[in-house]
Amino acid sequence: MAASYRLARLSYPRRARSLAIAGLLLALALVQALALAPAPPVAAASYPTELVDDAGNPVRLEASPQRIVSLVPSLTEAVCALDACDRLVGVDDYSNYPPQVSSLPRLGGLYDPNVERIVSLDPDLVLLSKYGRLPQALRQAGLTIFILESETLEDGFRNLRTLGRLLDREDRAMRLVESIRQEMQRVAELVRASGRSPSVYYEIDPTPYAAGPDSFIGALIELAGGRNVVPAQLGLFPRISPELVIQADPEVIVLGDAPYGVTARQLAERPGWAALRALREGQVIALDAAQVDLVSRPGPRVAEAVRLLAALLHPALRDELGAP
Repeated sequence: MAASYRLARLSYPRRARSLAIAGLLLALALVQALALAPAPPVAAASYPTELVDDAGNPVRLEASPQRIVSLVPSLTEAVCALDACDRLVGVDDYSNYPPQVSSLPRLGGLYDPNVERIVSLDPDLVLLSKYGRLPQALRQAGLTIFILESETLEDGFRNLRTLGRLLDREDRAMRLVESIRQEMQRVAELVRASGRSPSVYYEIDPTPYAAGPDSFIGALIELAGGRNVVPAQLGLFPRISPELVIQADPEVIVLGDAPYGVTARQLAERPGWAALRALREGQVIALDAAQVDLVSRPGPRVAEAVRLLAALLHPALRDELGAP
């Protein structure tokens, strides 16, 4: 199954997702230990500099980029988290955080990028995913592109460090990564001490596609003190049989397809689902659009995502967690 920003699939509206849902169910695999492992050192930037992007392409920068186009929401967030939001001159249609990016030119999505408008902005760096034909088109237009993939939680940390080098923000990137890791560790220890680990079914699409335990979202659920009911051998974001959920009888169901997904009432209309423990006890959680963005983007807000999920799964700990 083809991979693409993963969470492109989750961050992009149904209109785009329907073009290739399997291609948008990204390989976001990781383990908790990896997520909390110490970050490797990053060398200080000096210019001109040459780095290799995630597609294996050497990219030479003569100076720190000052006119940046970001075509991936998580990378847009990362640039701003590194105090370089003022360097952004354009973003994809689905970058919506932090709020100040809403005033920037919108340049299309994963399947419908506006190449002419991107070129007209005269960027000195374009950040994007490797999927689709956009990299080739932008290179042919003479633009400098840098491909960064976010297939694991660790990739999100690595991207922050790489962007720190590209943008001459190495110290900021290292401090940010460390603070995120520390906060995730705090949350993981807090929920572990509660002694409670509810079983969870996370639906990302009413097809239904689900988040497997080894996926990016699955890892966040584990850090938040939940147990994923989807068998790992089915894959990262498998299309599952509804009977599997009936057999697993999860304590909590999280619906992560707002505002397009189903409601608890509609879940109960699925054959056999009305008897599920989560429905009987009112433990169906429909994330709103902002929460879906938060949970589905492996960027600088992942600690907030873990706090949110932990508070949903452990409401008695909400005050201690400081959930968003």
